[in-house]
Amino acid sequence: MNFERIQLLNIEVNNLSKDALLTSLQKGMVITPNADHLITLQEDREFYNIYSEAEYVVVDSQILFFILKYILRTPVKEKISGSDLLPSFCRHHQANKKMTLFLLGGQPGSAEKALKKVNEECRREFIVGAYSPPFGFENDPIESENIIQRINQSEAKALAVGVGAPKQEKWIHANRHKMPKVDIFLGVGVTIDWMAGQTQRAPQWMQNSGLEWFHRLLKDPIRLSKRYLWRDIPLFWHILKQRFGIYQNPFS
Repeated sequence: MNFERIQLLNIEVNNLSKDALLTSLQKGMVITPNADHLITLQEDREFYNIYSEAEYVVVDSQILFFILKYILRTPVKEKISGSDLLPSFCRHHQANKKMTLFLLGGQPGSAEKALKKVNEECRREFIVGAYSPPFGFENDPIESENIIQRINQSEAKALAVGVGAPKQEKWIHANRHKMPKVDIFLGVGVTIDWMAGQTQRAPQWMQNSGLEWFHRLLKDPIRLSKRYLWRDIPLFWHILKQRFGIYQNPFS
């Protein structure tokens, strides 16, 4: 299905609702950009190329949702974060016995806990495999091949990878051709930990008001302060340049 695409700096995002995405998603890779993605997309050509080839690109961040609506005046129908998409994907396919899922990512043990929890809720073996890989697995060809073998042996039709961006998108892009039985690829960040109950997500009011980043910062200030309080700030300068027609794609 074809959906309207809206320009956001040097990428295009699909303008569709979560229900429309779940209904149309039969095959392909889904990427959910947030502010940090957009900064990386100004610096990393490989990441930019992956975005250009992804079948679905949907707005992850409430901040980006507000930027598109109030600053760029090109609103999208809905924010679709990976953390909302994956649980919704499970519910959407609960009764569809042709759909199965493999979880890759999260803290040690998270994927297995999420598997048990989701399968109990679905009342069937919806998640057919789960694995929390060691740090640096993406640079270890033997470990990557072992993971691919696990996924292929599970015969999962969908794969959710939650190891952080751009690592998860790059790993999917580099290896998706080695997993011929997998039709759907989802990059979901920290979602597997949330589904497992390993970490707590922000209250709904903070999610709706664009303050989920602040909740995450309070929970993990050492790791996230550099990202949120320094690295992502130039995003607003880029957005203003797009608003006044002077933004230029660094890779064009």
